[in-house]
Amino acid sequence: MTNPIRIALVDDQKLFLQSLATLIKSIKGFQLVFAAENGIDCLEQLKGTVPGPDIILMDMEMPGMDGVALNAAIRNSYPTIKTIVLSIHARERLIARMIDAGASGYLFKNCDKEELVNAIETVHKRDFYINAQVLKAIQNNNNKKDRSVTNIDNIPIDLSAREKEVLLLICNEKSNAEIAAKLFISVRTTEGHRNNLMAKIGCHNTAGLVLFAVKHNIYELIY
Repeated sequence: MTNPIRIALVDDQKLFLQSLATLIKSIKGFQLVFAAENGIDCLEQLKGTVPGPDIILMDMEMPGMDGVALNAAIRNSYPTIKTIVLSIHARERLIARMIDAGASGYLFKNCDKEELVNAIETVHKRDFYINAQVLKAIQNNNNKKDRSVTNIDNIPIDLSAREKEVLLLICNEKSNAEIAAKLFISVRTTEGHRNNLMAKIGCHNTAGLVLFAVKHNIYELIY
């Protein structure tokens, strides 16, 4: 029997938080661990929760501790927990800020139930989920800028042909084993390329790699 995906919620809007908690409880294969009204409350509840959640759904703008700070705290103290942002904001700068902070996914609060379920299951399985609407916003924003390739600190970097191949396959949601088979290399070599890419780019997870590829037109979203 497959273990349920353990989920925690963080949002300062009480009605939205209560409604989301009810929804999560109703979905087969999901288990609600706790619901917190802000980042500080979330961190306090994490201390006393064993085992902790697999995924945390969080708002971006909250009093006391915003989503960026909460993401950073979770990444430092609970690196196995993945986070998905639920926000009303569609601006590329804010989306990129959350992904750079370590979020594995980004959804708008007006998404439907099916997309929310898909996002949670995809992050749990593949480590990232960024929908077409978010990627399009990032692409459109980048079309107005220069095409120089830089890391998250705006320092110019070069990617090898092999690194670009691996990056494109990551963007297409391929696992390390699938990438290794496709490129006729070992899984360990694939893992090395993935780690080198994250170090060179300065990101923390797969979502950060995808965001980088979209921003620099290495990966083109097709509709």
